[in-house]
Amino acid sequence: MSKIEIFTQPGCPYCVHAVDLLRSKGVAFQEINAPHGTPEREEAIARSGRRTVPQVFVNGTPLGGCDDIVALDRAGRLDSLLGGV
Repeated sequence: MSKIEIFTQPGCPYCVHAVDLLRSKGVAFQEINAPHGTPEREEAIARSGRRTVPQVFVNGTPLGGCDDIVALDRAGRLDSLLGGV
């Protein structure tokens, strides 16, 4: 089973959309609250090189943010990256 993490921030519509997409896939994931100025946000930046949320990681590999995972889903590639759902 893949380890899926998503770093989010309260009030972020892109975060909500990304979380909804992951839920629709039926995969288990860890949502990590990462508002500006928190250690969690700094961890997301360090791991992805990006300063925005959401940031999605599968087995430690960054997939990107909401637009990135939506594009992967539309291209038919997201399911296999999430662990073959």
